[in-house]
Formats: sequence, C-alpha cells, structure tokens
Amino acid sequence: MDADPTTSTAAAPLLLDRALPDFRFTRLECVMIDAAPPVVYEATRDLDLLTIQSPLFDLVMWARGVPDRLRRRPLPAPTTMRVADLFDAADKHEQDQPWVALGETPERELAFGAVGKVWRPAIEWHRIEPQAFAGFEEPGWAKMAAAFTVHPYGTRRSLLAYEARTACTDPESTARFGRYWTLVSPGVGIVLRAALQSVKAAAETRPGPGRAGSAKR
Repeated sequence: MDADPTTSTAAAPLLLDRALPDFRFTRLECVMIDAAPPVVYEATRDLDLLTIQSPLFDLVMWARGVPDRLRRRPLPAPTTMRVADLFDAADKHEQDQPWVALGETPERELAFGAVGKVWRPAIEWHRIEPQAFAGFEEPGWAKMAAAFTVHPYGTRRSLLAYEARTACTDPESTARFGRYWTLVSPGVGIVLRAALQSVKAAAETRPGPGRAGSAKR
C-alpha cells in the first residue's frame, strides 16, 4: 500500500517556516549521506563547529574576537561549540549568547536564530527569547534563522539540508544587510558546506545499524 503523501515527514511544515516564513536573503546547501535519518540527526546534534575544517570558518572565528582584542579584553576560549548544547541548554542561555533554539523536531529538524546588526564592524546583537523571535519587528535589525533538516532518501540514505535565512525589519536595514550579504554570501556557502561534510563524515563512520554501508558485505 502506497504511503499517503499528505502525512509523510517530507511534506510536514518546517520549524524554519514557522520561525521566519518571509525572508529576503537565503543560502541553502545539501549533501547526500549514506546513513539513515536517525543516525544523521544524531551526528548533526553532535556537530562541534570548532572542528569544521574550513579556512574561512577559522577566519570568521578570528574576526569575531577583533573588537575585544582592540579593547584589550580577555578573550574567552571555548573548548566546544556543539549544536546540541544550544538545544539542551535552551532554558538557561548565557546572556552573551545571541543564538537561541527556535525548535527541534526529533530525527528531522533543528532550528535556531539570532537578531543583530551584522553589517557593523563590531556586530551588535539583540538578545531575544525564542518565543519572541517570529513576531520581532523593531526597526533597524536583521532577523537570522537557520536549520539543519534531515530528509529520508530511499530506505537507508538521507539528504541533509542546511539553510540560512535573513529578513530585516525596515528598508534601511534591508539595504545595509544587502550590501553586506553581497560580500559574505559566497563565504557563508563555504561554511555551510563544510558543516555538512563534517556531519556526513561522522554519520558514515558510525558503527551499527542505520548506515547504508552496514548492509554491504
């Protein structure tokens, strides 16, 4: 008996659509992974952004600390930046952490977001609670939402998507972000693809059931 497409996981609404349904700027990258969705999802949750092998990501992390170095402030030295930490500690965010968990659908989607003026040399963040993100409309800001979404592909493989969306709250901030996006969009694509490749490598080397290769002898 064929599955009803109206009730399939692939047709279900995205948390990302609920958080930021209308947007002006976006970047979407995908990768095919030889592992079942539950395996890919757990590998995504375990992703440590500090382990991504990308010169651009290293540059981004270095650039984030420039204002503090100029002010001779001590720089924090995080040991990890795991995706799971954002969601597992959703009820106790640090006040200087701009990114918030916007929702999680187990084995399918992890959505997160932030509000800021990223076009400034020293980014100005606006701390916001997750439940206030979708309705935030204060002029002068960029609302950024992103999500990892796992789609089944056949019976033993998965398609993992990583999408970043941005909507600004007034025409002036839209114009400013547009100029900024023209410069950084290619680099954002590199970082997104590097993250996906890290998840792919982790998922495809995990032992046990749920991997396409585990059926091969």
